[in-house]
Amino acid sequence: QVQLAESGGGLVQPGGSLRLSCAASGFTFSDNAMGWYRQAPGNERELVAIISSGETKRYADSVKGRFTISRDNAKNTVYLQMNSLKPEDTAVYYCRALFGDYWGQGTQVAVSS
Repeated sequence: QVQLAESGGGLVQPGGSLRLSCAASGFTFSDNAMGWYRQAPGNERELVAIISSGETKRYADSVKGRFTISRDNAKNTVYLQMNSLKPEDTAVYYCRALFGDYWGQGTQVAVSS
């Protein structure tokens, strides 16, 4: 079955960086678009970035120029490089396989001094 496992979250100071990873299994990873979403306390889950099978990328306006989504089809893994982190980036970050309603368990990112 489809499995998505995020890792790489943690506590970082404002201006710092983190790289999230999402290891996928149970489907043909290279054929499918993948996405990163986030949910802050009291807020709805929102799109952060999407990467298509052809590596076309789309970003939320709030992260453009700071975050980069990428994929390694040989490792069945999608990444989210997050630079210049701000306190408002604090959230649980989720990986999603866009061909269905498949989500990982999430990884917590906290940006605080």
